[in-house]
Amino acid sequence: MLVPSSHPPEATMTLHALPRTAPSPARHLHALLAWIARIREERRQRDALLSLSDRELRDIGISRYDAVTEARKPLRR
Repeated sequence: MLVPSSHPPEATMTLHALPRTAPSPARHLHALLAWIARIREERRQRDALLSLSDRELRDIGISRYDAVTEARKPLRR
């Protein structure tokens, strides 16, 4: 909800441009480590899928072929 102001709009709507700076090395390192963690988790899940028996795969509604196809997909970027 907007509340009327007694100040003219020019006085309350001042925007300041902030200089763009490059991300810090720590931010890059954090992003890299997060990416590695996602890739490892995806690999763990695919390995777990391949370790299921045919009966367990049927219980979750996929075939052995589907499991192998999923496991062979390239890891996401």
